[in-house]
Amino acid sequence: MENFLDEYFDSKIKQEDISVIQFSAAWCGPCKSLKPIMDKLSLEYKGKANFYYADIEEGGINTGSAAGIRGVPTVIIYKKGVEVDRKVGGVPESHMKEFLDKNI
Repeated sequence: MENFLDEYFDSKIKQEDISVIQFSAAWCGPCKSLKPIMDKLSLEYKGKANFYYADIEEGGINTGSAAGIRGVPTVIIYKKGVEVDRKVGGVPESHMKEFLDKNI
């Protein structure tokens, strides 16, 4: 999973068929729990989707704001830069896998 920067939205996310962004914050406990799950899933879905980790107070501040992020963690799936689905809150790996399978 790659660390996300706002400029990636135009240079990568809008170009990619499927992008998955985990919006998080350094102080967020559930975000820390979700990160290793997302790292693992990013390997499982390699070639099907690109995964990013966006800190809403650092590299992903503008994108998070534009996406209307109200709580973290929030995982959003984009197709060519258009949001297709989102999941808010820390969830077990099985729930995240179902969410990804439904959208990828």
